[in-house]
Amino acid sequence: MPNTTITNALTIDVEDYFQVSAFAPYIDRADWDQRECRVERNIHRILDLLAEHQTRATFFTLGWVAERYPDMVRRIVREGHELASHGYGHQRVSDLSEPAFFEDISRAKAILEELSAEPVTGYRAPSFSIGAQNLWALDTLLRAGYKYSSSIYPVQHDHYGMPDAPRFVHSVREGLLEVPPSTLRVFNRNLPSSGGGYFRLFPYALSRWMLQQVNQRDGQSAIFYFHPWEIDPEQPRVPGIGLKTRFRHYVNIGRTERRLVRLLQDFQWGRMDQIFLKPRASEVAIG
Repeated sequence: MPNTTITNALTIDVEDYFQVSAFAPYIDRADWDQRECRVERNIHRILDLLAEHQTRATFFTLGWVAERYPDMVRRIVREGHELASHGYGHQRVSDLSEPAFFEDISRAKAILEELSAEPVTGYRAPSFSIGAQNLWALDTLLRAGYKYSSSIYPVQHDHYGMPDAPRFVHSVREGLLEVPPSTLRVFNRNLPSSGGGYFRLFPYALSRWMLQQVNQRDGQSAIFYFHPWEIDPEQPRVPGIGLKTRFRHYVNIGRTERRLVRLLQDFQWGRMDQIFLKPRASEVAIG
């Protein structure tokens, strides 16, 4: 049975289907405002699910989305969830200069704080795009006033990842924690066990078992993430995309909501800030 004595972190990356990094070659950023936006209805559905299960979560929200749906943002905060930053325009950190990155994360933070009237302390990079080649971004996050990041995925992946990074929460700079998405250590390799496309691809029983191992074997809180478009099987299909991209984006999206309900029932969940922003006895710095 799942370990209900450990509180895990439930996180939602608040972005719309057309803002996914893999779609960037097919959808011009200048056309975003002409696309059918579905993020608001999907977030309201997620908030309803969380209310039904008396669960709090962290919403890593794009500034671009927050500007257009302020009432949605206010509901997130009003119902007791953490509002955190996903940057402004969903640009990979690896594609930005340091000044451009600072502008992006500062702009998003200012928008979210104005709407919520609360400090925004957490950040997650689009596509987990902080890694070995751009650890300068951690100094920039600290300068912009963030207290934690969830941006370095300790896995091997064709688009992101830093396999040698620590698997669990650690200090990366004085005053800045990194809280990586959860992985399971198997045969000297870190396997993704924290949601996203893997949650849709693998049978639910496997995802549940992997999270159990993080709780029971490692004795750690797991960090799980998903996107609002993953519960929306009726979203418009993007034409012309490659087979790999089509598979990764659309596989099993009709099953995600049912699996999320089981996840909410099987584990205890909470907000990132309430779980991790507290003094820790031992911390390891990287970079």
